[in-house]
Amino acid sequence: MFLVQYTADNSRTLSVDSTAMTLPMSDPTAWATAMNNLGMAPLGIAGQPILPDFDPALGMMTGIPPITPMMPGLGIVPPPIPPDMPVVKEIIHCKSCTLFPPNPNLPPPATRERPPGCKTVFVGGLPENGTEQIIVEVFEQCGEIIAIRKSKKNFCHIRFAEEYMVDKALYLSGYRIRLGSSTDKKDTGRLHVDFAQARDDLYEWECKQRMLAREERHRRRMEEERLRPPSPPPVVHYSDHECSIVAEKLKDDSKFSEAVQTLLTWIERGEVNRRSANNFYSMIQSANSHVRRLVNEKATHEKDMEEAKEKFKQALSGILIQFEQIVAVYHSASKQKAWDHFTKAQRKNISVWCKQAEEIRNIHNDELMGIRREEEMEMSDDEIEETTETKETEESGLVSQAEALKEENDSLRWQLDAYRNEVELLKQEQGKAHREDDPNKEQQVKLLQQALQGMQQHLLKVQEEYKRKEAELEKLKDDKLQVEKMLENLKEKESCASRLCASSQESDYPLEKTMNSSPIKSEREALLVGIISTFLHVHPFGASIEYICSYLHRLDNKICTSDVECLMSRLQHTFKQEMTGVGASLEKRWKFCGFEGLKLT
Repeated sequence: MFLVQYTADNSRTLSVDSTAMTLPMSDPTAWATAMNNLGMAPLGIAGQPILPDFDPALGMMTGIPPITPMMPGLGIVPPPIPPDMPVVKEIIHCKSCTLFPPNPNLPPPATRERPPGCKTVFVGGLPENGTEQIIVEVFEQCGEIIAIRKSKKNFCHIRFAEEYMVDKALYLSGYRIRLGSSTDKKDTGRLHVDFAQARDDLYEWECKQRMLAREERHRRRMEEERLRPPSPPPVVHYSDHECSIVAEKLKDDSKFSEAVQTLLTWIERGEVNRRSANNFYSMIQSANSHVRRLVNEKATHEKDMEEAKEKFKQALSGILIQFEQIVAVYHSASKQKAWDHFTKAQRKNISVWCKQAEEIRNIHNDELMGIRREEEMEMSDDEIEETTETKETEESGLVSQAEALKEENDSLRWQLDAYRNEVELLKQEQGKAHREDDPNKEQQVKLLQQALQGMQQHLLKVQEEYKRKEAELEKLKDDKLQVEKMLENLKEKESCASRLCASSQESDYPLEKTMNSSPIKSEREALLVGIISTFLHVHPFGASIEYICSYLHRLDNKICTSDVECLMSRLQHTFKQEMTGVGASLEKRWKFCGFEGLKLT
């Protein structure tokens, strides 16, 4: 069989079924006989024979390149070949007719443009005596036929079940058909197969396209719904009852955020009018009362931060002092009067520890010097001469000054708003009364304007000083973070140094541990040693570990072979292992050597 495969770009390729490749090619004499019966000379257009040298031994024609031929019964279709290479087709024998292939040197038959979703083919050149049964017999090998519409003028339309079957039917275009063995003109014809336009094919194709479009829209809609952010919680509409609830929530610190969001939504919706203005003003005033609370909370957190910073500095100074003491111990141990009494391994460990401690200390000293340089760059000339205690007091003083400036800034801003409101009210009253000749009001307005300008200048100065204090606080916070990072690095290096010390101490005294630890750890192991010794004593040539364990299993089934072998390997003066045999008979045997081991120990 031959198959049509659809690639990623919707192009079709023909694939060949390997099961049909075992069929032989037709005999070249049959080709010549068929051409003579149809009145065609066995010559190509250029005067060359259609069938060049045929080699029976190879089963192929040596004059043309090897291709996959068309087998009898439409078994396979050759793969795509270059356009300049002639295609050789085979004779197809059917039950009631025979199909003879066209001249391979002729150009391929012309076809119209393929309609979308085409499942119908036009078949022309049918014999006059051809019946619908013969048409079904020829084209049913291409696939399932749904309908045949035959005309009286030697042509018909065939509709297949699938689109790929049309490609198989087009392969028969150009074949000459002969009914039976008759040479009558009414029993012969040349088939012409081409794409046909059918409303049913177009309707099915459009339905399929619409279905694919619906699936794509559904998939995109589901993807958009999945990626769409969740909707915010709904906010109730304004009413007097809801207003009283929100006003109570604004006074509660735990529900303040939720109530403020509701208030903001109401204001943005346009719920504020002349009737509800007083209620909204009271809620805004309640929100303003939380400003002082937030300022106090920030001051408390800053105070906690300063205390933690002070504790960190004290802990860091204590760690550095201990490092200096440790380095001093190493240096004193390296002096001649103490150094000569240590062993070579102990001297090596002491020198390694001293080098590691000095490296860690130098790294942290460099970090501290860098922090101090940054602090000196930030300080003025007078601050450089002060001690560290004055620095700490100045930092706390900066924090308190910043807090005081912030409170003063807030109070000045509120006073400024009050003055502006008074000025606006005076202007409105002046415009309503139209009394421009009143000297008292003009004098009041001028005084208020002067006071307003003075307040604005003072407010600008306070804001500049507040920004400067905040910048200094940010620098102090950065310093604290750097010191914390330095402390973490110091702790990590100290833990690494302690691990190295522990590992070196373990490596110094492995022999002492092994000497102190006994090879027999329990009474059960002592009994096993006695039993195994008695067993091996009566086997002077030794025994394998499996033989020994089989004997021990009679006494206790829970004895493990690996435990017995580990116990015997620990007692090197009591048992020894030897290799016996040659080649394939080589095996390990255990022997009792307690009498020789007693002399050695």
